[in-house]
Amino acid sequence: MTRTTSPDSPLRRLLARPAAVAALAFIALLTVATILPGVVAPLDPIAQDLGVARQLPSAAHWLGTDDFGRDVFARIVHGASQTLGGAALATLIATVIGLPLGMIAGYNRGAADAVISRIADVFQALPLIILLMAVIGVFGNDNLPAMITLGVALSDGFIRLARATTLGVRGELYVDAARVAGIAVGRILVRHILPNIRGPLLVQVSLTMSTALLIQAGLGFLGLGTPPPAPSWGGLIANASDLIYIAPWLLVPPGVVLILSILSFNVIGDALAEDRPGARRRATRMPWSKPLPVADQPVAVDPASPADDTAAVSVRGLEVSFADAAGSFSVVHGVSFDVRRGESLGIVGESGCGKTVTAKALLGLIAPGGRIASGSVLIGGVETVGMTPKQLQRIRGSRIALISQEPMVALDPTFTVGSQLREAVRHHTSLRGRAVQNRVLELLGLVGIADPAQAAASYTFQISGGMAQRAAIALALAGEPDVLVADEPTTALDVTVQAEILDLLRELRDRLGMALILVTHDVGVVADACDRAIVMYAGQVVEAAAVTDLLTRPTHPYSVGLLSSMPANATSGVPMQTIPGSVPPPRSWAAGCRFADRCALAVDECRTAVVPLAPVANAESRCIRPQSVAELTLARHDERTSA
Repeated sequence: MTRTTSPDSPLRRLLARPAAVAALAFIALLTVATILPGVVAPLDPIAQDLGVARQLPSAAHWLGTDDFGRDVFARIVHGASQTLGGAALATLIATVIGLPLGMIAGYNRGAADAVISRIADVFQALPLIILLMAVIGVFGNDNLPAMITLGVALSDGFIRLARATTLGVRGELYVDAARVAGIAVGRILVRHILPNIRGPLLVQVSLTMSTALLIQAGLGFLGLGTPPPAPSWGGLIANASDLIYIAPWLLVPPGVVLILSILSFNVIGDALAEDRPGARRRATRMPWSKPLPVADQPVAVDPASPADDTAAVSVRGLEVSFADAAGSFSVVHGVSFDVRRGESLGIVGESGCGKTVTAKALLGLIAPGGRIASGSVLIGGVETVGMTPKQLQRIRGSRIALISQEPMVALDPTFTVGSQLREAVRHHTSLRGRAVQNRVLELLGLVGIADPAQAAASYTFQISGGMAQRAAIALALAGEPDVLVADEPTTALDVTVQAEILDLLRELRDRLGMALILVTHDVGVVADACDRAIVMYAGQVVEAAAVTDLLTRPTHPYSVGLLSSMPANATSGVPMQTIPGSVPPPRSWAAGCRFADRCALAVDECRTAVVPLAPVANAESRCIRPQSVAELTLARHDERTSA
């Protein structure tokens, strides 16, 4: 059964954490008390009865009475409207002033940024307590002017935060796309920027509320807030402090309520710290929550074979799982393969098939919330599954290295290329002094950079994408690894540079005798650079074969679809064959063949029976109809040749 994933929201993020739920419940109770004080505490908070003065909690007075016999619970509840209401007003004013000004400054820059930043500087320079005392001196013990002044003074925090976060988002491609589409600036700010900076802003709201609450209570404690006999939390604490030796209990109720209120706002802010569209919620299950319906994960039935400890990489039964509020689920299941030194293996499939997760699992690089649930990964005969982070650190770069998809992201723009390479060389080797620089220049020359000295002295923004990718490859080679994992190394490059990088990887494999694992969605890249290939779909290996056999005699319908959709196989005037639909998410995987819903050859048995990876001719295939696949391959070939 498929689970429909609901969009994330601040409320969902709060409800995913027990501490935040408790804090939210406490704030909700205070809000009800603020709105309906007469219902929550029907006793008159001002009515005096000296006959019951300074009593401890009882059935008649839940939190006892003060020195005039007034009910403490009623005074706390009725005082919440002054204390919480004043703090909320100050926070609202700070948000309304600071948020739009900060976003305008961050988005427009220039003169608007300069003027608004100076306004924030003025607000920050104001001596807050002296300013509040001056306002109270003019208007008397009136909360409204004091809280308005407090809100204006606290708006500088929102201005600076909104400006900084907007600056970080304004350069994103989706903002540029909205600008090019002619969307008004105000709409861009509200629709495209605000949702992506809401996390830090919500934290700022919670912290400002805590600060305003503390300042408001402090004014009441100093006698500058709500005038007696009207209740306020600060006034209650001040009165209790006068009687600390006679009736110490009186300090407990207002003090605890104030502390719990501030803690609650801080806990809520902490829960919202990473709130943004698409952010992953922490996988916390509430005691009363029911598990959401999820797809059953099929049990691996692939025939087990012993790991090859002589191979550079030997993987057996690799399963990677993640967890969320509904439980754990697999994203890679039962993957097995071997790669020897001097050999190259391609891992091919569409986005979402588990290629990158599989490749990074070899290095122990699992995203937060994930883990290697089962299986074995031998690097040079050494088991890496179960290694501690410190142990993994020793093999990364020296035994196995990674080339990422984006070279500009892999390289730090604040350091020169040479500086980053020198750091890697010093870490992985015993070289020091001038020998380190010589090795850096050697590595840059090894990857085909014509002027290594100039490249070493350059920052990443001073070099082209192709040169940056060569520098990233040099960085991966710094530790002289036995295995090189290249994750979509040509995706961000133009066609001619792609060919150069693939030629370089083949040359390095042959010259250095490394094992090369190439992750790609392009079957043409596999054909050009690999000896063998595994085709992945929905977290499983659906076909494993030599590249020549895969290209000429595929044994799985998905492989046939990938080959048919290659531009190189297109025929002029004939519509290109495509694979209908898309890769299903992990929780929607079928119990049988996971490709069945997109397969033209699927029958009922495909959808119900677990399909193992079984030998077919010179390959291994996860299909129960290999003969039909061969006929489909021949039919596609005939269509192209006849056209």
